[in-house]
Amino acid sequence: MLNILYEDNHIIVVVKEPGIPSQGDKTQDLDMLTIIKKYLKEKYNKPGNVYLGLVHRLDRSVGGVMVFAKTSKGASRLSQQVRDKEMKKHYIAVVKGRFEIKKGNMQDYLVKDEKNNKTFVSNQQNKRAKFSELDYEVIKYDKVINMSLVKINLKTGRHHQIRAQFSSRGHSLCGDTKYGTRSRSGQLALWAYKLEFYHPITKELLQFKFLPEAKGVWNILKNEKIN
Repeated sequence: MLNILYEDNHIIVVVKEPGIPSQGDKTQDLDMLTIIKKYLKEKYNKPGNVYLGLVHRLDRSVGGVMVFAKTSKGASRLSQQVRDKEMKKHYIAVVKGRFEIKKGNMQDYLVKDEKNNKTFVSNQQNKRAKFSELDYEVIKYDKVINMSLVKINLKTGRHHQIRAQFSSRGHSLCGDTKYGTRSRSGQLALWAYKLEFYHPITKELLQFKFLPEAKGVWNILKNEKIN
């Protein structure tokens, strides 16, 4: 069942569930582009191929809010907002340990290891390294499970950026075995809960928000209000 938050003639905003690829990959598993194209084809009885522009991506293991463009003009303008950093992507994560600094900024130079599909913190001298930045704020610390709920404003969109930056500081994400967490949870505790951008045609500032259900790894969300 496709969870649609907003739709008009130019864009469609949906919630991607964890485990579903943003677009087709070598696994050939059903992906968001295919799911939405099928929905549009059936809803509007469209013959032939349906146009749908992929503006940004979420890792397969990450759930949350995504916007897709229904026209090439919309795709071009939204993609420009991504390049100009006008599209704001906000995440929540459950990470290991307690933070001494409750609100801060992380800046690193990250290198992607293509062979192992993993990202590492490097230095500015590495020609392959890309500058990466995010802001974070601790919402809650649960001493029983020694986990913190953090809110993240992603300023650059590097491969596995959030996972790599937090892990390098001893705060790997719950469920993230690739970056050092030993966890029984099969779900990565990272969710794109809020997306802000300008409508590609009307220029209106739009904001969409959707939080995961407070159960399992997200049980820490109970009784919390996330802005």
